[in-house]
Amino acid sequence: MSVTSPAPLRPGRIRLALFLAGFATFSLLYGVQPLLPEFAREFGVGPAASSLPLSLATLGLALSIFCAGAVSENLGRRGLMFVSMAVAAVLTMLAAMLSHWPSLVIVRALAGIALGGVPAVAMVYLAEEFPAQRLGSAVGLYVAGNAFGGMMGRLSVSFLTDWFDWRTALALLGGFDLLVAIAFVWLLPKSRHFVRQRGVNLRFHLRAWGGHLRDPLLPWLFAIPFLVMGVFVSVYNYLGFRLGAAPFDLSQAEIGWIFSAYVFGIVSSTVAGGLSDRFGRGPVVVAGVLLAAAGVLLTLAPTLWMIVPGLVLLTIGFFIAHAAASAWVGRLGRTHRSHAASLYLLSYYMGSSLIGATSGWLWAHGGWPVLAGGALVMLVLAFVAARHLQRHAPDTRSPPHPSTASTGD
Repeated sequence: MSVTSPAPLRPGRIRLALFLAGFATFSLLYGVQPLLPEFAREFGVGPAASSLPLSLATLGLALSIFCAGAVSENLGRRGLMFVSMAVAAVLTMLAAMLSHWPSLVIVRALAGIALGGVPAVAMVYLAEEFPAQRLGSAVGLYVAGNAFGGMMGRLSVSFLTDWFDWRTALALLGGFDLLVAIAFVWLLPKSRHFVRQRGVNLRFHLRAWGGHLRDPLLPWLFAIPFLVMGVFVSVYNYLGFRLGAAPFDLSQAEIGWIFSAYVFGIVSSTVAGGLSDRFGRGPVVVAGVLLAAAGVLLTLAPTLWMIVPGLVLLTIGFFIAHAAASAWVGRLGRTHRSHAASLYLLSYYMGSSLIGATSGWLWAHGGWPVLAGGALVMLVLAFVAARHLQRHAPDTRSPPHPSTASTGD
């Protein structure tokens, strides 16, 4: 009796496809971020309310992730990711046509819910398909796709808004990402190691989630993305308001150029994946948090020559911390990995939504010094969580080559 061996690993196609998935997810989700001042002007809402199309989209995505990872245990990974991207792209084109503020906010929330199937499943797909010693670099490239999508979504919408208007910009973004979704499903091979879980019910999922939340280490890990993502989104949400006003008075396109800081996130997330494979997740996450804090401090300066480098440092630090922590959850969550990933990403996007929205209140009532002070408090808490994990987590580096000795993290 012959045994069918799994198809050969196709790392190049997998990495490119997951890069595209990260690109589509972040460009669709955060493409509206430079439009917050436009929303405030056209719809007559305040800075905090203008962030609702972004913060409710990330909240919807967070709640969707919580279910999508579990659903993928029954339905599979590849198809769910494609449908998520395609539906979100169509909803983005619809949002561009709406002139009623509550309708726009609702459609954006629905787009966020639709997108939940991508981040909930992408890391699990990689953990299933790649050997441990190659996982960090693969996750790093996926996170680089997130960075590239976030940068290009913001840049393209900023420039297209200056050349045409924000509605045209949003419609073109949705149409382009629909093509990206088609390219993704063509490139990505079917799962080789996925085993469909039949007869899985709600009790099974609750038990799996509960087991991860009772783990002595995973809740500390889940706190890190909540805090660092909240800080990152808060700074990017409201920096446009600050730079568009006196004494800077930058145009929409000029503010858009600031988002090119994401280039450094693309590089740093890829490098961080490889470094975490070599040195362990803990030191890399701690380094990322410290860099992010240094960046926030620099944004307090009164000149662009200090603010822009500060934003670059924040971006580098955030993507380093996120890339290393993303690979960490796949190693600490030894069983029911899709449930561990869904909790990690629930924390990640809840931080974006809740801290991002709360920071609007800080900006409105205390200006940039108060917003930056709140961000620094969050990063101190993230540092404490990372150091706790570094001290108590088992060695989380990839297994060494058989000829080398293993050392502790």
